[in-house]
Amino acid sequence: MTISPELQSAALIAVRDCMGVQPGERVLVVTDAPLRTIGYATFEAARGLGNDALIVEMPPRKTNGEEPPPEVAALMLQFDVVLCPTSKSLTHTDSRRNASAKGVRVATLPGVTEEVMIRCMNADYHEIAARTFRICDVMRATKVIRVTAPAGTNIVMPIEGREAHASSGVFREKGLWGNLPTGEAYLAPLEGRSNGVVVVDGSMASVGMVDEPIRIVVEDGYATTITGGASARKLIELLEPHGKDGRTVAEFGIGTNDKAILTGIILEDEKVMGTIHIAFGDNKSMGGTVRVASHLDGLVKQPTVWFDDRIVMEDGKLLI
Repeated sequence: MTISPELQSAALIAVRDCMGVQPGERVLVVTDAPLRTIGYATFEAARGLGNDALIVEMPPRKTNGEEPPPEVAALMLQFDVVLCPTSKSLTHTDSRRNASAKGVRVATLPGVTEEVMIRCMNADYHEIAARTFRICDVMRATKVIRVTAPAGTNIVMPIEGREAHASSGVFREKGLWGNLPTGEAYLAPLEGRSNGVVVVDGSMASVGMVDEPIRIVVEDGYATTITGGASARKLIELLEPHGKDGRTVAEFGIGTNDKAILTGIILEDEKVMGTIHIAFGDNKSMGGTVRVASHLDGLVKQPTVWFDDRIVMEDGKLLI
């Protein structure tokens, strides 16, 4: 297996700088065939630092949020640091949540490519962290978020009492977790309370760049009517197996990574500065009450965002 020097360098940043792996810590890498090269680059980075490292390859999951095999879930509890470069996301799984609750530091890298890894891992994560924490501080004091955008988005999401989360790219303390590459401030809106329209005009998780905007009507916290082209039909197909819970307004997030660009890979897209994303499905990882084996983010471009009466983003320009 050939691993480029650029990828090896990005993997080293992930292990050493973002996860803060220390001498004597044990590192587990969970991967699957589509992301095997990145898995091995991450494994070699940990081993190269002198750590006791293990890599395990599992069959690819069918959906974002589907649990890994029980043997993998058990392994995740036995290490200090776990990195998961996998084709489907393990972020919103009980396996990840259980590992985090035990104090394991976990980074998920769902669908990451070599290009995304190299570009985004070379961002200034100290600046990303500062920017992300600033947004979270304001979000925590907010009761209602409203978003409008040129493509037609106009949605109101009550959030009072919900904790804001910073995926800052620095996961060095026990139990911290998030995506790599990263950069977003996010939370779970209150179930059953969001109303309006979301028009996804960037990309959609498990769909990619949309062929034409996906128009999603939200009523009392659920996506009810979804219209558009082939991308909209694909989204309906993805949601179908998961029933009403899969249509829950699960997340509102703001991208904070200035190196990220729109590529059709949601791991990177949802981190792009000047965008917001709204996800449907599982929100248990964010302090919500819905557990379902699906979590699908939709990206909105050039948004204007209000936290209560304060405009925090105008036409995609962050004002915080």
